[in-house]
Formats: sequence, structure tokens, C-alpha cells
Amino acid sequence: MSDLTHFDDKGASRMVDTSAKAESLREARASGQVRMQPATLQLIRDRAAVKGDVLEVARLAGIMAAKRTGELIPLCHPLPISSAALDFAFEGSDLLRIEATVRIFGRTGVEMEALTAVSVAALTVYDMCKSVDKTMTIERIRLEEKTGGKSGPFRRSD
Repeated sequence: MSDLTHFDDKGASRMVDTSAKAESLREARASGQVRMQPATLQLIRDRAAVKGDVLEVARLAGIMAAKRTGELIPLCHPLPISSAALDFAFEGSDLLRIEATVRIFGRTGVEMEALTAVSVAALTVYDMCKSVDKTMTIERIRLEEKTGGKSGPFRRSD
């Protein structure tokens, strides 16, 4: 299990010790999608959902989730995030795209924070719209790119 950093050489779980790592600017961008009925997407676009402005509530939920990732994912470090931003795009008649970008000047990356932000934002969209569309699906949550750190940059190519 030596390739998995969250396990020691005996297979026991551990939080990675980052104390010897140099601080650097690190950024991660993740994305995800919520597929829904066209009428549901139109409600969101028109800001006409009964529960309120779906995108603004989802944006706040995503930012809050990024800040609390260390409490949600067992071996993640609690991090002093410098920035968390969420953007939304309407794609076609039935798809909402969510993108989160998280930055920190620190000793470990923020990939999990960006992924958590997208996940919770998507769940919030579902929660706010489930009364009108129970067929929604959350799809393709993934890391798009990251910079900083020992492993260097990553950018998804597809």
C-alpha cells in the first residue's frame, strides 16, 4: 500500500504529515452537471423556483462545503482556504453545469475542496427543485485541473 499516501506501511489509515512541505500557491478546479427536465431548468434560469434563487443558494452551499471539507472527508486536512468561487452555465435545454475553483497558499492541495463544493452545490440544486422534478441526475463530478504542489500541474484533456 506504499503508493497510497493515506495508509502507512502496515496498512493503517493516517493523515498525511504536511509539516515538511513548502507552502505554495495551489488551485483546483472541479466540475459537475445536473441533468433535469427542460421546464425545471427554465424555472432555475428565470429565478422562479418556489424555494428561491436556486443558483445563489447553491453557490453559498458550495462555498460553505469547500470550507468544511476537512470535517466531511475523514483524512482531509482542515484548510484556511483563500478563495472559493462557483460558476454555473446552462448547456442545452436540460443541463446545468457547475464549476468550482478553490485557492490556498499552503502545504497541501485543494482538489477535495473543489470536488466537495461542486458536489454540495449539485445536491442543493436537487434539494431545491425536487418538488417539481424527481428525475434529476447529478453527473460527471470530476477534477478539471490543479496547480501547485510537489506532483505539479494536472489538466484534464478530454
